[in-house]
Amino acid sequence: MASDAVLTLTEANFDDEISLSTVPVIVDFWAEWCGPCRMLGPILDDLAKEQAGKVKIGKVNVDDAPNLAAKFSVRSIPMLVFFKDGVAKETVVGVQSKDALAKRLAALA
Repeated sequence: MASDAVLTLTEANFDDEISLSTVPVIVDFWAEWCGPCRMLGPILDDLAKEQAGKVKIGKVNVDDAPNLAAKFSVRSIPMLVFFKDGVAKETVVGVQSKDALAKRLAALA
């Protein structure tokens, strides 16, 4: 359920998309059945469009990619992992405001 501005991440493309990114990456671990995940989706879409070229936003459906969910110890969703230079720098669980996400991104820059 990603928009054009948000990348769908899978077990096949995850490592390349994260490690080769020249900009910070937010990865949203989510599921179709998760109400709060659906609330966060439009916020991430807006952020991806507003910050195009400055940040990459990807979504991992935990039902489709259980190995990635396990690798990052996903226990609650939505869970956002912030990456810089291919390294996970911060993890946030729950719905976040666009301003809160923008501030976290600015701290990574």
